[in-house]
Amino acid sequence: MNNERLWTKDFLSVNLSGFFVFLVFYTLMATLPIFVIDNLGQADSKVGLVVTTFLIASVAIRPFAGIWLDTIGRRKILIISLVFFTLTTFLYPLINNFALLLLLRFAQGIAFGLGTTATGTIVAEIIPVSRRGEGMSYYSSSMILAMVFGPYLGINLMNHFTFHILFFVCGFFAVISLLFGLNIAIPKQTLKPKTRIQPSQLIERSALPISITSAIISFGYSGIISFITLYAKNLGFVDVASFFFIVYAIFILGSRPFTGKLFDRKGANIIVYPGIILFAIGLVVLSFSTVPTIFLISAALIGLGYGSIVPSFQTLAINTAAPAKKGMATATFFMFFDVGMGIGSYVLGVVSAKTSFHIMYVITAIAVLLTSVIYYLLHDRKQRKTINLKKAAA
Repeated sequence: MNNERLWTKDFLSVNLSGFFVFLVFYTLMATLPIFVIDNLGQADSKVGLVVTTFLIASVAIRPFAGIWLDTIGRRKILIISLVFFTLTTFLYPLINNFALLLLLRFAQGIAFGLGTTATGTIVAEIIPVSRRGEGMSYYSSSMILAMVFGPYLGINLMNHFTFHILFFVCGFFAVISLLFGLNIAIPKQTLKPKTRIQPSQLIERSALPISITSAIISFGYSGIISFITLYAKNLGFVDVASFFFIVYAIFILGSRPFTGKLFDRKGANIIVYPGIILFAIGLVVLSFSTVPTIFLISAALIGLGYGSIVPSFQTLAINTAAPAKKGMATATFFMFFDVGMGIGSYVLGVVSAKTSFHIMYVITAIAVLLTSVIYYLLHDRKQRKTINLKKAAA
């Protein structure tokens, strides 16, 4: 039995700091579509740009974040990003037109990209190596909790108060994230010398196969996070939308104690392939939802599927990199993840506007199923060859 301690003060602090960053992210993600349409008078097709602009900035900064984490230092980048994230969050009440909103989303996307790359790298260093699958699973659970409480809180604040109140609550959460970030004692780091940035430094090649695969998964998930509120409103039960994420979280968190340990003992495949199938089935069920019960059943299936895939992919990306390159591996993983989310938010927004949400979710299910093929070709096949060679050599 492994007795290396996992739940330290620093592990708890980095989880809580990340939780409140993602809480702001998901609260805004669930409510800004309604804000754009009802308060700023924009068409449905413009909704995706709110997500895409944010993620373009996040993607653009992540490669540099990975380098800066290794040359400037984990702590400095973490605190700078959290301060910037807090300041941009408090600017939302001042927004009165769509162009300013996109500009603010771009600025906050930079802070988000820096901050989440920093916390993802720091938590990987705090976790004992032998418990990394389990630890990363718990870390991703903090994001899952934010994914639940953010939309639930946001939709309820939106329905019962004003957007100004909602934005100030988000600002308060950003401040809490900063306070927890200041409380993290980051492991001693040997900084790399600062040199002129080369294109080859912007991506960690060892993390590319699993990062590309993650982009397709996030493409599929963008249809959930960007449009589930509008879809529920279209179906006539917008109040149920907040419970979608509660059901989603219950099934993720219920499975987490087993999936992380199973990953460490049996490897990724036992988690990834069933997860992809469950995620795709959940999207198909969602596309045919006509009553709240079916809508919530899809949340359970998506929670079991998507919720187990992402921490597995992130752990694989980190494990493939050398210790000195884990910052770049984390940055590469999130960069491709954000690319998939950004492209998906825009493309699926256009698809839903031109066709229907039903067709859009069927398309996302097909994309998710294709992930199993990409995963096998880019990662699993190579791993199987390596194992067979080792067996033959033995």
